[in-house]
Amino acid sequence: MQLRKYCETVHQTKRRPTRTVMIGKVPVGSDHRIALQTMTTTDTRNVQLTVDQVKKCADAGADIVRITVQGKKEAEACMRIREQLFKDRQAVSYDVPLVADIHFQPNVAMMVADAFEKIRINPGNFADGRKTFEVINYDDPREFEREREIIEETFTPLVLKCKQLGRAMRIGTNHGSLSARILSFYGDTPRGMVESAFEFADVCRKHDYHNFVFSMKASNPLVMVQAYRLLSEEMYKKGWDYPLHLGVTEAGEGEDGRMKSAIGIGALLMDGLGDTIRVSLTEDPEYEIDPCRRLAGLGEAACASGLGVAPFAETTRDTHNFKRRVGDLPVQREGEDLDFRGALHRDGSVFSAVSLEELKQPEYLYKRLGAKLAVGMPFKDIATADSVILSEVPPSSDKDGRRALRRLQEVTTHVIAPLDALAKDPLPGAIALVSLKRAAAGGLQLPQGSTRWAIEVDGTEDEATLAKLASLDAITILINTAEGVSRLHSSRRVFDAIKRAGVTSPVIHHIRFPAGTHRDEIVITTGSLVGGLLVDGLGDGAVIECPGEDVDFLRTTAFGLLQGSRMRNTKTEYVSCPSCGRTLFNLQEVTDQIRTRTGHLPGVAIAVMGCIVNGPGEMADADFGYVGGAPGKIDLYVGKEVVRRAIPMESACDQLIELIKEHGRWVEPPKEEEEEAASKELVAAA
Repeated sequence: MQLRKYCETVHQTKRRPTRTVMIGKVPVGSDHRIALQTMTTTDTRNVQLTVDQVKKCADAGADIVRITVQGKKEAEACMRIREQLFKDRQAVSYDVPLVADIHFQPNVAMMVADAFEKIRINPGNFADGRKTFEVINYDDPREFEREREIIEETFTPLVLKCKQLGRAMRIGTNHGSLSARILSFYGDTPRGMVESAFEFADVCRKHDYHNFVFSMKASNPLVMVQAYRLLSEEMYKKGWDYPLHLGVTEAGEGEDGRMKSAIGIGALLMDGLGDTIRVSLTEDPEYEIDPCRRLAGLGEAACASGLGVAPFAETTRDTHNFKRRVGDLPVQREGEDLDFRGALHRDGSVFSAVSLEELKQPEYLYKRLGAKLAVGMPFKDIATADSVILSEVPPSSDKDGRRALRRLQEVTTHVIAPLDALAKDPLPGAIALVSLKRAAAGGLQLPQGSTRWAIEVDGTEDEATLAKLASLDAITILINTAEGVSRLHSSRRVFDAIKRAGVTSPVIHHIRFPAGTHRDEIVITTGSLVGGLLVDGLGDGAVIECPGEDVDFLRTTAFGLLQGSRMRNTKTEYVSCPSCGRTLFNLQEVTDQIRTRTGHLPGVAIAVMGCIVNGPGEMADADFGYVGGAPGKIDLYVGKEVVRRAIPMESACDQLIELIKEHGRWVEPPKEEEEEAASKELVAAA
């Protein structure tokens, strides 16, 4: 298999060359820094509130701010918003470029082009109207092509106006809002997303208008990455050089939203793709800028460093068809008194780094590792660490520390420790960790009481050394990248080499951070570097290590990484859109209410959508949907199908739970979670 070209090089991070697109005063493209974006949540008709929020975003560092424009009244307000911001720039420079977000309304786009520096149009609904799931039978492909004439007729006036006024445009395809026409011809696929955008781009190019960027957003980071890669691949073929606006739509809030965004956006930035980004969080818009800045900084630093690996013929990845490399799980051996089958998990494993200090409070540690307790004894739960890693072993004289570890081993949370430490003071049942370079030299023996090896790879090994993994019988391989080595590129080379050598051991990504690293930095860097490998199916799990950081936070972050990479579900999945002026209820409050009531349902995906624009489409990625249909009214979905309409908002959450029960997906929360949920509701009510 030959990898199709979608970026400048897969061997180091090198920015894809593009033309410069001017969005007001802000240049976007490969010769310029990555521009940061966000979107207001206010009612656009409320001019003062919107102006105030734009200022907050600009003060937080936003280069560009988007505003929803649903109809003529909002378009009329846009001129006053722009005028007010220009007036207010006497004291502070509030000439931040504004973008009109347009759905369904070509005439409104024409109006607002007079006021704003950029227009975002959605190919899924700009000319094709309201979202439906009607299947159209195109027996004659010429009929599909004839309908392009309608698109051209509808879109051309806006193209000509933007060209005349020097306005920019974003042709922004959303996975959740492809038109019935595109869905019927291409299916719900990245190919359909790309072809939908290209139909509009062809109209722009026909009129010699090139001041536009593309986006390919989806709530599923794997779909999003695949779509952007395909778009870039096709642009290389065509000789096009338009910039890319990156984003994972409906990412959610908090660490989960940041992680999903980092997996999608970060994976592309590390391949040199992306010129402007937005992190779409269910939070106030100014809070989106910090994770945006962190992601942009990571991508720019990777480009500037020049780090990478020597070119090699990559054969492992297929950017068109996702296929996960799944390592062999441990098989129990005769004579072993511990069960090693639980040391790793079939859907992806999470290891936790544990210090000797943390072993001094075993019951507290068990909880931080996600274990349930019964009379002080740990038991594995759905999100318990599969194994723990020690950098040093408690001495034989430390009876309490060794007892704490033995209790973990007995419930199949296994202990991995350095070979030298175990050789000096054996720990029965421990898995001996040794570097590949040392193991490949030969002559090593397992310490007394140990029956299993774990092998550590640092990414600098040559192919002959990596091939020796095939004969070392490791229960797992840990990639712990050496200082000054690009994790993404060196790991790709490792996976390619071990595939050729026939190595089938599970591979765990071990990422380390210095003490005191900000939590957002941990989430975003892990999502970008490790998630950038998992989106290609390269890896069987992760361990995140940061001295002094809470073991519980690092463990749940690792589980969030696996869930965001569509590997292991340990909690309810939420597809939650960011608020904007279209939102028909307080999205943050409602999302928190739904999360409190349903957060104990692993394997269930719930979409919370403020309006109808992407709602039905993103239901495809969710089991159940809660969508604003009208002010104070909620529509409930099962998959793409609306099953209850116009429910009063006061009872909508209860009816959502009824719906989950009707479909056999409900389980009662554990007692402590019921108490916690009740406590949260009391606090919220107060």
